[in-house]
Amino acid sequence: MWGYDHGWMMNGWGSMMGGFGFIFWLVILAAIIAGVVWFVRSQPLAGSQRRPTSLEVLEERYARGEINREEYLQKKRDIVE
Repeated sequence: MWGYDHGWMMNGWGSMMGGFGFIFWLVILAAIIAGVVWFVRSQPLAGSQRRPTSLEVLEERYARGEINREEYLQKKRDIVE
């Protein structure tokens, strides 16, 4: 009506960059997807905390004084064997 050409929408980046416009947008999309995948994988899963090994629990009990040296050494031999 006012002689305003809406053709610029169709002739945007894709046309200005020639045949590489499609590739340009694919690279942008791939970068966004890679960023999302990286972010999701970097987040710890709920309830995925590492549980202490039996030897670590034994060492903690010994350090707190709950068991004496002889009991600690005997249980350690039992665990390692």
